[in-house]
Amino acid sequence: MRFKSRISFSSNPDLTPLIDCVFQLVIFFLLTLNFSSDEQSELIRLPSSELAKPAEGVLETPITIQILSSGIVLFGGDRMTPGALKEPLRRERDAIRNVLGRNVKNATIIIRADQDVSTGIVQEVIRLCQETDFERFVLRAKWERP
Repeated sequence: MRFKSRISFSSNPDLTPLIDCVFQLVIFFLLTLNFSSDEQSELIRLPSSELAKPAEGVLETPITIQILSSGIVLFGGDRMTPGALKEPLRRERDAIRNVLGRNVKNATIIIRADQDVSTGIVQEVIRLCQETDFERFVLRAKWERP
């Protein structure tokens, strides 16, 4: 009795096009990824203003502080009262000076306050920032065209 020998084929596919395609997809998604989610909380409804205009350039050292309608401050991913903001601001100031080697006077504090937050709380946050040597401020609002 004779058995037929099985013919086996060995295939070595070229994976280079597949690797190129995967690499291009990874690069595409990295470039389109929005990293600013920490800087813009969805819990905040900005006030509307006809006078507010979009920013005209890139800020050198932006620092975002957000204030919820309840008066709670969001800074660096943490929730705190306005009074507790002083120590994190000092750490931020020291990091700008010592790590980045930049002047704190050139840093810009971006304040995103909810439309229902009390003006006194915003003023308190600005005062705490000024006590920590920050001088430049930007108040965010929704721009409505007249």
